[in-house]
Amino acid sequence: MNNAPMDNVNFKRKINFAWLFKMAVRDSRRNRSRLLLFISSIVFGIAALVAIYSFRYNIQNDINQQAATLIGADLTISGNKEPDDKLQKVLEKLGDDRSQERSFPSMVLFPKSSSTRLVQVKALEGNFPYYGDLETTPVQAGRSFKTGKYALVDKTLMLQFNATVGDSIKVGNETFAIAGVLNKAPGQTGIAASVAPLVYIPMQYLGKTGLITVGSRINYSYYYKFNNKTNVEKLAKGMETQLDKAGFNYDTVEGKKEGTSRSFGDLSRFLSLVGFIALLLGCVGVASAINIYIREKIRSIAIMRCMGVKASEAFLIYLIQITGIGLIGSVAGAILGTAIQHLLPLVLKDFLPITISVSISWLAIGQGILLGLIISILFALLPLISIRNISPLNTLRLSFDDTTTIRDPFRWLVYILVVLFITSFSYLQIGNWMGAVFFTIGIAVAFLVLTAIAWLLIRFTRVLVMSGWSYIWRQGFANLYRPNNQTIILTVSIGLSTAFIATLFLIQQLLIGQVTLSTGDNQSNMILFDIQGSQQKAVADLTLKQGLPVLSQVPIITMRLEKVNGKTAADAKKDSTLHIAERAFTYEYRVTYRDSTTNSEKITAGKWEGKADPGKDIPVSAEERFAQRINAKVGDKLVFNVQGVMMNTYISSIRKVNWNKVSTNFQVVFPTGVLEDAPQIHVLLTHVPNNAVSAKYQQVVVKQFPNVSIIDLGLILNVLDELLGKIGYVIKFMSGFSIITGIIVLISSVRISKYQRIQESVLLRTLGGSRRQIFAITALEYLFLGALSALTGIVIAIGGSWLLAKYTFDMPYAVNFLPVVAIFFIITLLTVIIGLLNSRGILNKPPLEILRSNS
Repeated sequence: MNNAPMDNVNFKRKINFAWLFKMAVRDSRRNRSRLLLFISSIVFGIAALVAIYSFRYNIQNDINQQAATLIGADLTISGNKEPDDKLQKVLEKLGDDRSQERSFPSMVLFPKSSSTRLVQVKALEGNFPYYGDLETTPVQAGRSFKTGKYALVDKTLMLQFNATVGDSIKVGNETFAIAGVLNKAPGQTGIAASVAPLVYIPMQYLGKTGLITVGSRINYSYYYKFNNKTNVEKLAKGMETQLDKAGFNYDTVEGKKEGTSRSFGDLSRFLSLVGFIALLLGCVGVASAINIYIREKIRSIAIMRCMGVKASEAFLIYLIQITGIGLIGSVAGAILGTAIQHLLPLVLKDFLPITISVSISWLAIGQGILLGLIISILFALLPLISIRNISPLNTLRLSFDDTTTIRDPFRWLVYILVVLFITSFSYLQIGNWMGAVFFTIGIAVAFLVLTAIAWLLIRFTRVLVMSGWSYIWRQGFANLYRPNNQTIILTVSIGLSTAFIATLFLIQQLLIGQVTLSTGDNQSNMILFDIQGSQQKAVADLTLKQGLPVLSQVPIITMRLEKVNGKTAADAKKDSTLHIAERAFTYEYRVTYRDSTTNSEKITAGKWEGKADPGKDIPVSAEERFAQRINAKVGDKLVFNVQGVMMNTYISSIRKVNWNKVSTNFQVVFPTGVLEDAPQIHVLLTHVPNNAVSAKYQQVVVKQFPNVSIIDLGLILNVLDELLGKIGYVIKFMSGFSIITGIIVLISSVRISKYQRIQESVLLRTLGGSRRQIFAITALEYLFLGALSALTGIVIAIGGSWLLAKYTFDMPYAVNFLPVVAIFFIITLLTVIIGLLNSRGILNKPPLEILRSNS
């Protein structure tokens, strides 16, 4: 009777937040180290994101400041053919200062070492660059090389052939003195220098090189500087139609700024998503750790409930704890991320055409701390809401099962909030809802697959254990499926980290292996191109004289597309429903003719026609992606302009081409009997057995036919290996955050497991179990855990890389699994070591001391 009013008052009392905060601090005193360990799972995720955000803001500022140096001029106009007289007159009137450039691939010869290499030759005239410099050693060489027969040679070439300033280099028929080492050109990156090293020569000597011939692939560039306040953007926009019609492009400082920002925006978004995955991985560890933490607090919470503390107040006490620790973890992550941002420009320097500054971004720090708080609270809510269901009776019955009922509506609300948060964050990075939804689904599928595999392995382990096994083996296996086991959380966290790095190794091997296939005895591994018609027989005879086979000789004719089903470029621009890419009409196509298909292509629609009928429309075979760009199918009519002669054709077949195979592949193939008399160049394919023969053959060809360029597949393989290695280094660097997070989750989970297993270990010690037996049981448990985690991640990596090989790269799946096996053993060993280090306290102390310290 007397208690009713008190209950009513107790029910209606206001929440005392000061008291709740005090209780949260007091309750956390004996558990702060464990709480810090729990929340440390998100530190590296926050660090990754703060570093990436800082990098993004810094790079945006640097792009704004250095955009002019990316193109070196106020306006650039370029095309792959010489402008006609009308356009030439317009170009000559532009700007207050103008320069021009001719660029093309060509072989060069270093006379001192008799070495040859395919390079990108740039013949320059004028004062370009107007912004920035051709960075050279010595410094003055960037300007002085234009005063005579001098050349600037890329530093990678100088190192490769052990050349020095003052040596000579032969470009075509002319020999130039090397005036300086080219360290960097406007807009050039380290990757570009590796793939196509630059050689600059003065334009006045270009004609004497003999490299400008019919069919040569020349890019014409014109650079302009405006001294007055000319609106360059408006000027360029006004010329856009005329330039498009002539097949020319233009670029301005503002356009370059937007394009570069967009490119690096894509890079930073990708890196942000990788960092976000690391953060989500840490959050799985937080949710699991807090779940175990609340289990251990059942008695304390039940006692508070007996003393009149409401369920909501108990919930708030532990929410305050998690918020405080989450804030500490987020601040630590932000500080670490600010330090890590100094490493990102070093890691990405080969991909950056500008110099990146490093400064503290308070906006990035604020975003990181806010994100850390939100995500730590959000993922901790899943176990925290179970506190509301802990009753005073739990002081007598320490069952936690009834408190985590799946029917709790708040639990489903938290699930929805988690999904919404991940989707929203993904949208901010990707920029479209469809991509964000697919990313969220992908993350969910990955976690579900990992969880399902772990669950199945647990069930399999339970069935696998046999009574005939020794006690130590039975006990070690049984720990994987006993109550409070950490099998699923470890499999998910370590498995996902393992999947990252294993997928990288497998894909890198696939790409390099695809090129390596061409080094076999039956495959061409050297391609000679830009062979003139008059040189065709002589080059073939020279090849045979060197003891090398002529595997194939392919003619190439340049042409443009005039009409698609009667529709011109103007029609396609006016009517977007035609779905014909405008650039399809300005692109200069290089096609061939033959009477049969090759082993790198397959007919997917229509019928192959190898010979044309006189007086009728010409049947051509279109590559499927080309057909998609012009929205064409079998039977559609195309009109090609071949050196001023219009040719009426129709698509007789569509081919699927394996562009990954090093071969002469074409978007359009004509039948025989049509183009034989058209102006053409030829390509010759041969096979060289080793580097020595390759070097000798290239020297002979370049000396006798300086206009002929050579692609050495061995060199391509080395460049590809280097390129993939640099890309791989970036991915490894970002994956490192996930791996470190996985290790921290592993340590946290093992620490939690230590507290859960402590009574069992003490009981074994009390019953006479030796330290060696307990050590063996612990080692076996973590050996199985590590093996299961690593194996699960590797299964995901193999499955993912197989899908990429089949559906993205369209290549056979053949890889060396040795690196993957090494990853498996490293992860497994690491798990065992951490597990044993965390268990050493139980092994080295008497049972009574352990019981007293944990009572």
